[in-house]
Amino acid sequence: MKELVSILDGNTFLVSDRRGDVEPSLDFPTGLFAFDTRFLSTWLLLIDGERLHALSIDDTESHRTRYFLVPGEPTHFLDAKVSIIRSRAISGDLSEELTVLNHSGQEMSFTVRLEIAADFADIFEIKDTQSKKGHNTAAPGENSLRLTYRRDAFHRETTIESSAAAQVDRRGMTFPIRIAPHGEWTTRLTVTVTIYGARGQDVRSLLPFAGNRTTAAIEAEHAEFVARAPKLGCDCEPMAGAYRRSLNDLAALRYESIALGVRLMAAGLPWFMTLFGRDSIFTSLQVLPFVPELIPPTLTMLAGLQGHRVDDFRDEEPGKILHELRYGETAGFEEQPHSPYYGAADSSALFVILLDEYERWTGDVELVKRLEASVRGALTWIDTYGDLLGTGYVWYQTRNPKAGLENQCWKDSWDAICYSDGRLPSFPRATCELQGYAYDAKLRGARLARLCWNDPVYADRLEREAAELKERFNRDFWLPDKEYYALALDSDGSPVDALSSNIGHLLWSGIVDDSRAQRVAEHLLGPRLFSGWGVRTLADDQGRYNPIGYHVGTVWPFDNSIIAWGLWKYGLREEAGRICESMFAASRYFFGRLPEAFAGYERDLTDYPVEYPTACSPQAWSAGTPLLLLRVMLGLEPQGEHLIIDPYVPAGMGRVELLDIPGRWGRVDALGRSRDEGPSRPS
Repeated sequence: MKELVSILDGNTFLVSDRRGDVEPSLDFPTGLFAFDTRFLSTWLLLIDGERLHALSIDDTESHRTRYFLVPGEPTHFLDAKVSIIRSRAISGDLSEELTVLNHSGQEMSFTVRLEIAADFADIFEIKDTQSKKGHNTAAPGENSLRLTYRRDAFHRETTIESSAAAQVDRRGMTFPIRIAPHGEWTTRLTVTVTIYGARGQDVRSLLPFAGNRTTAAIEAEHAEFVARAPKLGCDCEPMAGAYRRSLNDLAALRYESIALGVRLMAAGLPWFMTLFGRDSIFTSLQVLPFVPELIPPTLTMLAGLQGHRVDDFRDEEPGKILHELRYGETAGFEEQPHSPYYGAADSSALFVILLDEYERWTGDVELVKRLEASVRGALTWIDTYGDLLGTGYVWYQTRNPKAGLENQCWKDSWDAICYSDGRLPSFPRATCELQGYAYDAKLRGARLARLCWNDPVYADRLEREAAELKERFNRDFWLPDKEYYALALDSDGSPVDALSSNIGHLLWSGIVDDSRAQRVAEHLLGPRLFSGWGVRTLADDQGRYNPIGYHVGTVWPFDNSIIAWGLWKYGLREEAGRICESMFAASRYFFGRLPEAFAGYERDLTDYPVEYPTACSPQAWSAGTPLLLLRVMLGLEPQGEHLIIDPYVPAGMGRVELLDIPGRWGRVDALGRSRDEGPSRPS
């Protein structure tokens, strides 16, 4: 895959090559996308019929970039008489300023050509090419080109306008130009995308943040978002760089939902630029101590779309929290079940966990009261539809064998859940972390019932059920001969014995017996799972291990942040610190932006973390990872009206100071120093 450059504003994004060109791709979503539809599939610049070569790219801002180009192929001695600058930005729509510079001492003539096309492909159609069922039209106008797609009520449109005179045809724009000696020629191209609603209006025009805005307005929004977050001062430059980049990426990934008009966090560019239940909840948990204002819209949206019926096509069940919400053509015509889709067995428990954690930090009892019915519904789902076999565990098996997800846990690729010898278990499956989440959700639901709903009877019942689940789990999932927890139970109730990173999520949930926590930590930080850059998803001696396998050997920053939090909860501070150090060290090689995943090769083998070829970047829960790791290192934990601060900073990382941490206590500061620089001050 060629090196690609992306810019974004919310869930509108453009992916191009290093020349700024877009050509249709069958394996990666290149082009201009908004709300799951590709509005530009070709955007190709030629000068006198020649492709251009990139000299340099300025892509320091998430929503804009500049390309410095010359015609033709590079040679050893490049003496170009002309160069081109493409300055583009996404601010609701796309704008591109195209400048051609004449570096010679005489007047020169050029033919500038921009090839333009829009296939209006759904994001799901990129890898599964299908013939479109609607009708495409191209309408040239005066210095403009209008591209339209219609299929019944589904109506999308791309309009391209030039500020300079152009010869426009159905496939693009041509500019015959003459430039004076040492002069320049410029045109401004504006690409407007339109999503027509049922009444023929542009849906995005009804959303305050989704319409066309100036780049100055976007930069002001981002600056305000970053300014509200706590201020980090530290001696560790990778930590400082990762923190800055994470806040900027989180600001850029916010988008406005068409469904309810609230500001949400897109899960990741390019494949997941929409609401995901699991991803949104985990990201919210990571960023809660830093930007708590992101949480209520997410919880409200998830509650508003909570399952209320049995729908096999969408894997929907009463009380179930959604997995994914899409806006494209295939979802609209029910060719995909994503409108929304409920194929996640963990999002319901995680929803309860997030609401409780949010109240503990903010004291927002009113939101807890408003969402009482949704929390009760989610907890009921765990014990009814979630317990497919009536064993007291959460199981999953899709109701939609044709289009539903096979694996409905966070490791949702087809081969992620396996025995140690590589065989795949039968369905339904009960993965270990689902039981941990259910345990935690019951305890947190009990707290909310007692504190906010005045229902001690319900609270007592939930606590009793949680205790029974913990006892049962530690009996059925523990593998005495291997001294770790099984990855899952198969349909016969037999353990699926692979050694995986999922056991770290068990520590986070609290379901691990205290007597076994140290042994679990030894596995997580042992040579089979720990690469030196982080904990692998699957141990390197397992049958399906692959260091570049999506869920069977790669290192996921989000996964590691939850594992570090779990180690911290059991008092294993040194072990948690090793993960924190490894993640911040890895972030240096990604310019501060941790990707979705990277390869599981040993640290001493490569000297740098090897990129996973199709990883999403930026991705929300990877952007949230440095924030959660900071919480772990500083030992931040709400307790009543106070914030407990108990730092443990890994050796070599120096001073870490976090100022203005928001919460029900107002704003407080935290300071920690690494163990090799003297003691830190707990607060």
